[in-house]
Amino acid sequence: MTFSKFAKKLAAIGVVTLASAAQLAVAAPTDKFQQAAGFYRQMVGDTVVTAIYDGYIGLDPKHLSGMSQEEIHQYIFNEYQKASPLVQTAVNAFLVDDGKSLVLVDSGSSDCFGPTMGRMVDNIRASGYAPEEVDAVLLTHMHPDHACGISLPNGSAAFVNATVWASKKDADYWLDVKMENTLPEPQRPFFKMARDAVKPYASKGKFKTFTDGQAIAAGFQILPTNGHTPGHTSYLLTSGQDKVLLLGDLVHVHAVQLRHPEVTIAVDVDSKAAIASRTKMLAAAAENKWLVAAPHFPFPGIGHIRKETQGYNWIPVEYRNPINSER
Repeated sequence: MTFSKFAKKLAAIGVVTLASAAQLAVAAPTDKFQQAAGFYRQMVGDTVVTAIYDGYIGLDPKHLSGMSQEEIHQYIFNEYQKASPLVQTAVNAFLVDDGKSLVLVDSGSSDCFGPTMGRMVDNIRASGYAPEEVDAVLLTHMHPDHACGISLPNGSAAFVNATVWASKKDADYWLDVKMENTLPEPQRPFFKMARDAVKPYASKGKFKTFTDGQAIAAGFQILPTNGHTPGHTSYLLTSGQDKVLLLGDLVHVHAVQLRHPEVTIAVDVDSKAAIASRTKMLAAAAENKWLVAAPHFPFPGIGHIRKETQGYNWIPVEYRNPINSER
């Protein structure tokens, strides 16, 4: 889809939206607690990156290690977040439209994690795209809140025309029944969730793996960032003179782990490697002033990472409408 076609498509959606708004203007809202649809567009060069909101999950601060719980709660409190009993953590994915192909980075959770998540497909449709238009899905890793969304709750493929890509190291780990006993009991269901998610793609030869340095989609560079999982991968997308780092799960609780990258989370398979990957990528993002797209930062999860005296800080993008108003 070219950008001009994309613009026309948005214009058509806008007409429908205006017409619908006119009809609804005379009536009170039926649900005062609903937000707007969960999508946000950002230009990266000539490429449209759309953040898609899958929902949120609650993370227990007790699962963080590397400093006292008192300090952890203080950092969370300083970001005006609630930490008791759980920290609300967004789950975002990113749809990349360069005018030639449509690539989704991560896919949300489908029905793997309860009613606060699983809105990926609905929000893709709300953003003006159809799941059938997605050409490829690039997984940062195969945890259920990133990989389950490639399949619908009924077990069928959510993106029927897409090829799903994952790191070979991650696939070799999460798709192997023999590896289940290597993790604590609460995490063992992740293995079956991963196998179930890829099943409709693997049966048609549409699930593929990549190795470090392999070219898999135009404009995307594979950045190995293992540790959180054996084959965890970040992606650097280049369009023209612009770049965006698709971070993956290098940071789960930004209020704590940006200031202290040495803090780990219980679901890290290799905590030392996770620290090394996080330290390296945060430094690169800050030094190069890359735009960053992160699945567990507050929606839309797009912004910049700035070096501070102690660790880093998060500078979210400012809302812009239309997205290409500066061009």
